[in-house]
Amino acid sequence: MKGSRSSSFRDALHTEQPAADRADELALYGWLIGRWEADAVYYLDAEATRRARGEIHAGWVLEGRALQDVWIFPARDAERPKTPRPGDFYGTTLRVYDPKLDVWHIVWTDPLNQVYRRQIGRARGSDIVQEGQDEGGAPVRWRFTEITPDSFRWLGERSPDGGASYRLLLEIRARRVDA
Repeated sequence: MKGSRSSSFRDALHTEQPAADRADELALYGWLIGRWEADAVYYLDAEATRRARGEIHAGWVLEGRALQDVWIFPARDAERPKTPRPGDFYGTTLRVYDPKLDVWHIVWTDPLNQVYRRQIGRARGSDIVQEGQDEGGAPVRWRFTEITPDSFRWLGERSPDGGASYRLLLEIRARRVDA
């Protein structure tokens, strides 16, 4: 009985393709579908960094009208301390395209660190930029850059001055493992 409930949940959540009525718009993030290995550099301050190997998994959900991903740093096969270190996270993003506003609503949830973010995502040239605020109200920006079918670079930034400038906090370089 337990297995059928779990299978039913997976079947209700996941789908194999984007919704046909917005497939073109969903392509903005559609390249992310699949499994990725990643290397992260967390910038503790101007001098110190911490590195971690991680994994990213993404798929279509909710009848193909949204994309959900899971970001895990350090990777599940790596040593994980009881207390998360700076740059450790195990969270999920729900990305939903809004055809009325022509933007993406982004919701990040990381129960490991109790971090929750709401952002608006859109294309900026060949990049994807997601903007929102941290828990203190400071502007944050998450950017996908250098996107190819088999790799991407992700930058997590925070503005200490209301958006006039940004400080790089986290840089991730990811490689596709499978589609």
